[in-house]
Amino acid sequence: MLEENAPEVAAPDAAPDTGPHAAAEVTAAEIARLAGVGRAAVSNWRRRHPDFPKPVGGTETSPSFALAEVEDWLRAQGKLAEVPLRERVWQQITAHPRGAAAALVEAGAALLVVRDRPAQWLELAALPDERLAERLPAVRDAALTARLGAEHPVAVRQPGAAAVPVLRGVAELAAGLGARQAFEFLLGRHLEASPRQYTLTPDGCAELMAGLAGPGIRTALDPACGTGSPLRALTGATVLHAQDASPELAALAALRLALHGSAQVRAAAADSLRADAFAGTAVDAVLCHPPFNERNWGHDELAYDPRWEYGFPARTESELAWIQHALAHLREGGTAVLLMPPAAATRRSGRRIRADLLRRGALRAVVSLPAGAAPPYGIPLQLWVLRRPAPTVPAPTGLLLVDTAGLDPDGPAQARAAWPDVRDAVLATWAAYDRSGATPEVPGVSRVVPVVDLLDDDVDLTPARHLPPPAAGGGLAELAAVRKRLDATLTRAARLTPPPATPAAPAAAPLSQTTVGELARAGALLLRAGTGSGNGELPVLTEYDVYAGTAPSGTTTPAAAGGPGSGSGPGPGPDAGEALVAEPGDVVVPVVGAVGTARVVTEDPASGAGAVIGRNLQLLRPDPAALDPWFLAGFLRGTANTRRASSHASTATRLDVRRLQLPRLPLAEQRRYGARFRALAEFEDALRLAGRLGEQLVQGLYDGLSDGSVTPD
Repeated sequence: MLEENAPEVAAPDAAPDTGPHAAAEVTAAEIARLAGVGRAAVSNWRRRHPDFPKPVGGTETSPSFALAEVEDWLRAQGKLAEVPLRERVWQQITAHPRGAAAALVEAGAALLVVRDRPAQWLELAALPDERLAERLPAVRDAALTARLGAEHPVAVRQPGAAAVPVLRGVAELAAGLGARQAFEFLLGRHLEASPRQYTLTPDGCAELMAGLAGPGIRTALDPACGTGSPLRALTGATVLHAQDASPELAALAALRLALHGSAQVRAAAADSLRADAFAGTAVDAVLCHPPFNERNWGHDELAYDPRWEYGFPARTESELAWIQHALAHLREGGTAVLLMPPAAATRRSGRRIRADLLRRGALRAVVSLPAGAAPPYGIPLQLWVLRRPAPTVPAPTGLLLVDTAGLDPDGPAQARAAWPDVRDAVLATWAAYDRSGATPEVPGVSRVVPVVDLLDDDVDLTPARHLPPPAAGGGLAELAAVRKRLDATLTRAARLTPPPATPAAPAAAPLSQTTVGELARAGALLLRAGTGSGNGELPVLTEYDVYAGTAPSGTTTPAAAGGPGSGSGPGPGPDAGEALVAEPGDVVVPVVGAVGTARVVTEDPASGAGAVIGRNLQLLRPDPAALDPWFLAGFLRGTANTRRASSHASTATRLDVRRLQLPRLPLAEQRRYGARFRALAEFEDALRLAGRLGEQLVQGLYDGLSDGSVTPD
């Protein structure tokens, strides 16, 4: 899904690209990232060095510079050994005269040639740029037609010779990462750079949707495909149909799906409700994350459309129009899984359609997800699982309702922390219900509700309203155990309470200061940006874990090699495809949001040892012969220190770790400070745990008193 003002991909009959495509431009912030310094250093270079490259674009307050000139200057000054290939290609993509999206389409089409026709690409790559530009279109168009069909939405201009270096760079990137991973990296960087322009379906949510669709899916459709995440999560499909109202997204999704596997991809750029490109096509599964709360979905012109088998949706019920569109494209017994807003289960204007979906057995399950599972992140979205009824199969008598909010025992469910439990519990419950039409009732989590009990005046399908409440605090025995743990934790916190502070004697002279950036350049520590990318087997330490003081809770992204954010932080990033794993002695610092937090990784896996470092985290690996990790982490948390190193955007605070300061002290003195900082961290952990246990105990007693399982005495 894309905002209406998003740029469109260039039309196929546009003029050839003859502009200075290779003249990529970079901003001061991007120069700082290439050189591994702060922006202030770039400003100083401009003032102090007359030979620093002159601006070639941008504005007076935000100029841009020619990448090639900047790279030459940095290398001549000894400030840059080599621009990483990923950064070079990404800068060329962003410098495309028609925008990054158009460049990504060109890159994706070239990558399809690299992957599907490697011998032809090698033959083309050996030609001079002018000859490659002449001969590539025929090979590229043949590869696109073979995988996407004759009516595909990928409109690519005739490349000029100036565009060829970008395509060669993309192919070189694919040689190291693979074509699929190279495209995932570039697409991820584009999505990161335009977060407000796109409504994405997170990979975890897409995988759950694909799991609910079931095994053996051969043909599938997503009528509002966005970037193609739900269809990409399917395994074993032979034909994938994708449609989106945005030509840009339809093209990107088509290329992404074609590069991901061997399935035939049929994609179209049009509004699915008004101009269904796959009318008459019946598939095994429909996966869809439709646009929410749209009033202009075609209510006036589609009043007599045959798709409204369960009732004509009101103008305010666009989601129920998408539901019926999905059902119309299913074969008998086929399954549809749609991500829905919670209001779709309760609006009075949709109660008649909801009732008919229940009576005829089309709606099989409603799963309430934890808030944060998918955008908009502030509300608990729902997954509706539907099945096209077969005339010979009786309608089920019960609807499966699942509420995943109760799957996080330590507090309000957060999708990032509880997602593995959410996924496993939902799939297990659905599998049991799908086999037999019944499943054991789990108070507060799941229940099969008789359809007749739901057919009242409201037909409210919100799971939490039909589930029996869980036992108070998990039961009286668990309440007693929580109270015992709380007593022990409070005793430990009291024992760890720091002694009264002793004022320091006036110093004869202020301590000499250094910065993290200077220490990194001197080799005293290694600085790396987290990506969250890995092989899928390791947990991920997220920024939320560091803020909350909890164990690693994230999962790695499927685009393991160079996923979104890969190598985007200061300093050289990890090699493409290599997970950045925390080791004992590392210091991890969040760089977005609330600042003033740092975690030292110990031997305990709960601290992050053995976990992949997630996005928006910086890992500092000090040389133990030069720096004590607790000393380092303690000084990084100083309020004045973080204020000096922070910058403020309109919606977030960002920390430049390289600007953080700490005093130059002998290692023995560092360890003296480090011992005190470590004691403070242990006290802080005890207070956090006591707070969580206290909240759990209080809520359990409230619940027990209110439901009668606990007496006031």
